[in-house]
Amino acid sequence: MAHYIYLIIAQTGTRPAKFFKFITKKPFNHVSLSGDERLSEMYSFCRTYRPFPLPATFNKEIVGEGTLGDYGFIPCEIYRIPVTEEQKEKYDMIISHFAQNRNIYSYNVLGLVAIFFNIEWNRETNFLCSQFVAYTLDKIGLTLEKPFCLYTPDDFRNFPGAELIYSGELNTFYYNMQSQLLHNQTAKLTS
Repeated sequence: MAHYIYLIIAQTGTRPAKFFKFITKKPFNHVSLSGDERLSEMYSFCRTYRPFPLPATFNKEIVGEGTLGDYGFIPCEIYRIPVTEEQKEKYDMIISHFAQNRNIYSYNVLGLVAIFFNIEWNRETNFLCSQFVAYTLDKIGLTLEKPFCLYTPDDFRNFPGAELIYSGELNTFYYNMQSQLLHNQTAKLTS
């Protein structure tokens, strides 16, 4: 059985996202991880409360809820990365660790400056979304092309071994996947 981890690279309509897009000139400025193709659970470092960019920490993101629920159109690209069963188990352990210890982690505001000036600065309990994703991929044994603390969301668009499986709008992808799942379950019940 094949195992995958999914990268969701997106551009929400928040003011900080618009600002980062203006500064970086890149189409996407947020990245999340998911362990399943349906994106039923996505994880990243992002705002904790919808109206405010800070405080921010490790969070579970759900399409249609929280900040993602504020925007009806979220451009995105979704990539899948093949992993071994052992790597998938490590991924699950890392996500569980961050979820159980999220109170000790915070958003790496100073890391934004470090990345802008290409300064390698590892902060043990502070991550940007892209640093968290690169850190996780590194810890499960995938090879990074540079230190995890220097990754930006755009870097994952060319991540070795990652296959683009969708380019479009996040809500559309998510709700199509949910509809397909419901259709498959209904077909099983009626057959």
